[in-house]
Amino acid sequence: MRTEAPLKKMSSERQPDGQVRYQLELGDQLLFLNELIGRDFELEFGGNIHCFCGETVQKVFRQHFCYDCFYSKPQAGDAIFRPELSTAHLGQEDRDLEWEKAYQLQPHIVYLANSGGGKVGVTRVAQMPTRWIDQGASSAIVLAEVPNRFLAGQIEVHLKEHFSDRTHVKKMLHSEDTAHDLKEERGRAMDLLTDEFRSYCAEEAEVVELRYPVKERFVHQKSLQLEKDPHLKGKLIGIRGQYWLLDQGRALNIRSHEGRLVRTSWK
Repeated sequence: MRTEAPLKKMSSERQPDGQVRYQLELGDQLLFLNELIGRDFELEFGGNIHCFCGETVQKVFRQHFCYDCFYSKPQAGDAIFRPELSTAHLGQEDRDLEWEKAYQLQPHIVYLANSGGGKVGVTRVAQMPTRWIDQGASSAIVLAEVPNRFLAGQIEVHLKEHFSDRTHVKKMLHSEDTAHDLKEERGRAMDLLTDEFRSYCAEEAEVVELRYPVKERFVHQKSLQLEKDPHLKGKLIGIRGQYWLLDQGRALNIRSHEGRLVRTSWK
């Protein structure tokens, strides 16, 4: 099969046994990636990138937006990356108040996860377990559920003195998950919270386990960038998070290359 289209982040679904299944939409084709693991492929990047606004450009900024969108669209605002900067709950506009209200004024969770190491994070309730899968977490647990993004950000900031808020990418790709007892860590986190923040925590929560389709042991040696490696050839040996794990220890972050116009073929 051969197709040409802008790359999008992979969609994913957790099966009842914890196995993660991936799909990739390329133009009018939908690739069921679990079935392609173990097969050879080629991927070519011609240098053009499609922005959120539909323009074709050769350079993008945060969230893969062109220059104009980066400085104007609410999807590229600071509160996307720093929830504690959210202001929609105050009725204060950053870039587009109606969009910000719809995004920020919905239930969010603060969670703990094993993703190459323990971490704390924030996501919308509607994004469970997608957010955990995108980070390659082997397990995760809900700490608190709050009515808006600002409160979630406040709790995360409070806990960042004691928990990392970053995914340990290299360890995650190596499947080197430190054996954190998430229920025990959840109890420790709750003890660190103020009474106000603790009121958003349920007494009990279940650990969600996730298993990724990786057929061969993967030892990460190189993270690929399509601007530097525009013509890739190799074998897909697994997927974890938003990464394709390739032979020769190579890894390609699909999400970080969203919008790149690529041609792909599989054997």
